[in-house]
Amino acid sequence: MINHIQFPSNKIRNRIDSVFSGKLTISDRRVWATLMQRWWRHLLLIAVTVAGFQATPTFAQSYPSRPVRIVVPFGQGGGLDIIVRVIAQRLGEQLGQSVIAENRTGGGGIVGSEVVAKAPADGYTLLAVPISHAVNVSLVSRLPFNPLQDFAPVVQIASAPNILLIHPSVPVRTVGELVKLARARPGQLSFASSGNGTSTHLAAELLKMAANVDLLHIPYREGISVALSDLLSGQVSMYFGSLPVSMVHMRSGRLRGIGVTTKQRIAALPDMPTFAQSGLPDFEYLGWYGLLAPTGTPNGIILQINKEVNGILKSASFSERLATDGAEPVGGSPTEFGAFIKSEVAKWAAVIKHARIKAE
Repeated sequence: MINHIQFPSNKIRNRIDSVFSGKLTISDRRVWATLMQRWWRHLLLIAVTVAGFQATPTFAQSYPSRPVRIVVPFGQGGGLDIIVRVIAQRLGEQLGQSVIAENRTGGGGIVGSEVVAKAPADGYTLLAVPISHAVNVSLVSRLPFNPLQDFAPVVQIASAPNILLIHPSVPVRTVGELVKLARARPGQLSFASSGNGTSTHLAAELLKMAANVDLLHIPYREGISVALSDLLSGQVSMYFGSLPVSMVHMRSGRLRGIGVTTKQRIAALPDMPTFAQSGLPDFEYLGWYGLLAPTGTPNGIILQINKEVNGILKSASFSERLATDGAEPVGGSPTEFGAFIKSEVAKWAAVIKHARIKAE
């Protein structure tokens, strides 16, 4: 920009000389005024440019200068809470600042999510979310925030497969056999869930859609432990269980696992086929966890957190820690996580509409 400044020509210099000689004509005064205006504009431009260079250390270079909090919109001790606390500890070590996991419960994750949606977009408040973040878009009619527009994706942390558990009294050993039996006995085979609209409910509704079968839903507001108790006693026929819980009951022989909900087989159960391998190519259910930030958070900060968390996910010790909860690290870019969330929103919107599910 400075290269565009034009210095006075000889003709202009002669007129300037007339200023100092006291011989100013009306024309000279006009030229002098125009010249001064131009030079003042150039000087102002130079001053602003220099000030900009001096005052543009990027936000991310000084981030973080105080503790960062990750809001967990569910209670302590759950899968999301446990994983986030490990992430927070290691992230804090890498950033050189405390990273605190803060539980803000209520409304099936809505209360804590609203806190972050309305927080300053400065990188000091993040939100940890599970699959329900995508489900609530269609399940809850009036949310105090927009799950897609009010949050910026940071990174997907992990995914977790489920196992379809069957009580031994049900005469099936494969998903194919279950589908055949369900079609022969419409509405007679029951499945337990931890409540209407929960992930365990939606997984079974997805199975009903994919296999075109009629299953009876038995929701348990009391929680998973009560649902499992009734499954173990044979009062309900099936349940989509997490990997750790499923492994315990499969090893004891009290429940039978017939299919893993991922597209590929998992290392923990290499002999168990997937639903896709059992004749239902459109069926896939994954629990997942990720980090979001309020929309408007500087991209440099989002990329910095993304880089640090990806580093944590690649460590062998963290992968081993996830494995104890039946989860696997995912990672990837903010863009990839954003695209994944949108695909999940569309997927579960179709299931909720087909099953006519409404929030309790």
